[in-house]
Amino acid sequence: MQLTNRLLNIFSNISILLGVALGIGGIVRGGSLFIAAGTAGVALKARGRRRFDFYFPLVIAIALFALAVALPHGR
Repeated sequence: MQLTNRLLNIFSNISILLGVALGIGGIVRGGSLFIAAGTAGVALKARGRRRFDFYFPLVIAIALFALAVALPHGR
């Protein structure tokens, strides 16, 4: 099945909302990983547009993923 922009948008938004909910609930590492995945989905959705619209969310997603992995006591 080809990943369309609409399906990618739905999965990205659900992932971001789930990440925020997990972060509020105290599961910071898991929430950060879900937010990073959702942000990467937003970046992939913008791959046909300008460079900034693609690379900026992708850099944020990579930085957030690295932060989640580097947390010393993330639950």
